[in-house]
Amino acid sequence: MRTLYISQQGCYVALQQETLLVKQNDAVLQQVQLPLIEQVLVFGQSQLTTQAIRACLWRDIPIAYLSRMGYCYGRLLSIERGYRQLARYQQILEGVQRLVVARRIVQAKLHNSRVLLLRQQRRQGGNDLALVVDTLQHLADQAGQADSIDRLMGLEGAGAAAYFEGFGRCLRQPDFAFVARSRRSPGNPINAMLSFGYQVLWNHLLSLIELQGLDPYYGCLHEGSYRHAALASDLVEEFRAPIVDSLVLWLVNSRVMDATADFELRNGGCYLNGSGRRKYLRAFLQRMEETLQADGPDPQPRWDLLNRQVKAYKQFIYTPAEVYAPYRIR
Repeated sequence: MRTLYISQQGCYVALQQETLLVKQNDAVLQQVQLPLIEQVLVFGQSQLTTQAIRACLWRDIPIAYLSRMGYCYGRLLSIERGYRQLARYQQILEGVQRLVVARRIVQAKLHNSRVLLLRQQRRQGGNDLALVVDTLQHLADQAGQADSIDRLMGLEGAGAAAYFEGFGRCLRQPDFAFVARSRRSPGNPINAMLSFGYQVLWNHLLSLIELQGLDPYYGCLHEGSYRHAALASDLVEEFRAPIVDSLVLWLVNSRVMDATADFELRNGGCYLNGSGRRKYLRAFLQRMEETLQADGPDPQPRWDLLNRQVKAYKQFIYTPAEVYAPYRIR
């Protein structure tokens, strides 16, 4: 089963017997048989015909409409999907099961941060990141033995502080000075891009969590509330370095972003302005739409990495003995 991503703009999806045809003007961009589709995600300005929508709902294939940044406007579900069956299983997870998954999430985040710095070190030469890399490995080992969520959060915080100190050394443009991570409000252009990218990623994960029928407010690492979708915050951790941080490094070191023209100061912080958001989103979407060879026979866009992890977490909820395995850079 696969996800059908409609990410190119100005497309429409038509039904031809048991096949969905993705068209742009008169050209057929792709065609997928309905029995092979698990869900349809429509990004931005594209649409499905009434016949295609009806066929999807008849086969219990949900359709989500998202902005190009991954924010979910809403979704179409068949009647059979009207009840949150998984929420009960999420709520009865034992504390030790949550702790084991939380450990793995923090370890994966620290591992991915470490690998990103190692790649930058090889690319730029030198050995000035060795101490940071060793620190991240030590903290990851400690996280595997943490006996409480509070302890884990402390190790994650220490790892983030060390990582971002090393991250700043990987920036090769003097106009983009970066000393430490500042969230509310972003204190400089680097923090502005990181915060914007994490929010885009978080929104998309929230959409995928909803589509899989999981309750986004029950996580393992973060504390949920009626205003905080803790599961989205949990799952975003493993993708920060490989998707957002790596993109920010490329945007800066390739001189795509301009520290003066693409940012604005307002409300005590630094934010992407109109031109900056356009540049960032263009690069972000190009990267996420690049196809990778997945487990199945057909290449899938990088968006599908997120979808596979949400589905893996869903499988863990059904069978907690099969502990969730976060995404790790190889």
